[in-house]
Amino acid sequence: MRFTRRLTRYSWLIVALLSMALFFSAGTAWAERLSISTDSANVRTGPGTNYPMLWQVEQFTPIDVVSRQGEWIYFKDFEGTRGWIHKSLVGSVKSVITVKDMCNVRSGPGTEKDVLFQAERGVPFKVLGKKGTWVQIQHVDGDKGWIIDSLVW
Repeated sequence: MRFTRRLTRYSWLIVALLSMALFFSAGTAWAERLSISTDSANVRTGPGTNYPMLWQVEQFTPIDVVSRQGEWIYFKDFEGTRGWIHKSLVGSVKSVITVKDMCNVRSGPGTEKDVLFQAERGVPFKVLGKKGTWVQIQHVDGDKGWIIDSLVW
């Protein structure tokens, strides 16, 4: 009887640890974030240049890797849209994209700081730094500023 209780207690611990390992390993593979490293890149319906182009993405556009096939990456963007892109067109530069319309980009990390410019929904930025809930960003045209993290993906 005593042996059975101990075995049951350890069985639950083993099951819990295995479940956590599966959960975190699946999340890690899905959560690989890359960004577009060229001025623009074609997103395709399949893993090859013979597949039709769906749309183009700008430099610094962040993407989440879903899977890989040879030299091609199947990804999901901030809207949940999926497509294929060649691995030579992406890199590991940290980036964000605005998810709200007319986001204020400020001179410093805080709502009391001056608004330098506004960004429409879907504008990608390179991440320069972070301070609390504020992200220091730079657009491909060189404009820099700070944006609160709830406005970006």
